[in-house]
Amino acid sequence: MIDGGLDGGLARRLKALACTAPLHDLDARKAKLDWADATAYQMAEIALHTIDQVTVAMDFDTGAGHEVIVRRLLPFIAAQAPHRDKAEHEKVARWVLDNLLNVGTVDRGFRSIYGTVGPDGAYERRAFDFKLLVELSAPNGEIYLRATDEAINVLVGALDTDVESAQIAAEVKLENLIKRGRLADAKLAAEQARYRTVQYGETLRTILDATRRDVRSVDWEHAVPELLDSALEHIESRFQAENAILRNITKARDEAEDPGRKRSAAELVEIVTDCITRHTQLQARLQAAGAYFRAEQDRQQFAGPPRKGGVDVFGQLLVPTLGLAMGKAKAPVEAYFRAASGPSTPGVATLPSLVSMLLRPAPERSTLVGELPEPELAPAEDADRFSEQHWRRADELLDLAEVPRRLSGLLEEAREIDADLARLIALRVLHAYSPEIGGAVRTGETTALIAVDDGTPLDDPEFGGADLLVATAVLSEELAAVPTNAEEVA
Repeated sequence: MIDGGLDGGLARRLKALACTAPLHDLDARKAKLDWADATAYQMAEIALHTIDQVTVAMDFDTGAGHEVIVRRLLPFIAAQAPHRDKAEHEKVARWVLDNLLNVGTVDRGFRSIYGTVGPDGAYERRAFDFKLLVELSAPNGEIYLRATDEAINVLVGALDTDVESAQIAAEVKLENLIKRGRLADAKLAAEQARYRTVQYGETLRTILDATRRDVRSVDWEHAVPELLDSALEHIESRFQAENAILRNITKARDEAEDPGRKRSAAELVEIVTDCITRHTQLQARLQAAGAYFRAEQDRQQFAGPPRKGGVDVFGQLLVPTLGLAMGKAKAPVEAYFRAASGPSTPGVATLPSLVSMLLRPAPERSTLVGELPEPELAPAEDADRFSEQHWRRADELLDLAEVPRRLSGLLEEAREIDADLARLIALRVLHAYSPEIGGAVRTGETTALIAVDDGTPLDDPEFGGADLLVATAVLSEELAAVPTNAEEVA
């Protein structure tokens, strides 16, 4: 009989390896980054340092923001590649942080497949889902980071270890190392003790969160009261041990002559002081846990029947609908939008509101609107291409009451005076081709310029077409009723 999975030791070791896989994957994928040569960075070390910074920044309720963690990572990243610029260091920090959050996936979690051997010798595959860092929302709307139990276990090199026994062992180990003067090893033990303190607080926070959702999901009759009592006894003993350790470290720091040893002792003082502060906060939460349970019990008992949960639009509607054909997908989509839009409010007013609006006195309006500002008018642009002199000279050239002239001769004579004058002559002659004689008579005109095409082509370097015969015709009242054909008039 194979008993490799009977005591769960193999499963714990496999889970421990699975928790470190995302860190090793960072180093495997860093060569594929197209925005930097990332081979100079040890991504797994940066990831461990990231989890360390998030864990240290956590308290019972909140954690640290993204920008705070990125700022704390920059010195460690810059030490690995000091010749690179700060923008690249910041980009590396954000890339590692996003990968630890597993940004881009639906649930932002990792999954590892492992196997266990049962009592009957059968091999069974299992899935281990875990997260390293999570994003949570504070009451003020800000997003902060927290490290999960799996991430803390990666830091201390264990998994599913009893928190209280691990904390006691770490404290004993720390005290022995300090007495023997091994401050470097004592610093590592102190950091592990602090991680276990954070993990103990996470255990209590998880219980309180579950209580807030449903008091029936937590055993407040036996399990939780025993946990709270043992935790308070544990904290009392830890206060005594940590204060004794703090006295020994302070003595070692004050008596040390070596600068390196004095610095290590000072760092130990800071870490153990932080542990005492965290234990104080945890003790306050433990003492208030009973009152929190009773308040939640009263709130949930009188909250009424549980309401139906909301629809997961992505998982329950979008994903299944995308796998359907167009005809089959139409019905569920229409049903969803018909139910989601809700009833529309009619635009007709009710009788009481209508009566109120009719009886409402009209608002007083002012007869004067105040002083009108004087507008600033810009001078109009002169868009006329031809000047008054051009029009006067054109009138002189087109005064042809005695003898008609050809358009080519008029253009040649006008071009000798001014090129624009020749263009004006061409426009007026073109306008005179088949004019409205009746309109000229009704407006009181006595003469009209008439242009007639006799089939002669125009020989001119600028204009083309027919070389029109241009003349000035004398108008009379009888011409107002005849057809306005230039050839007939001529």
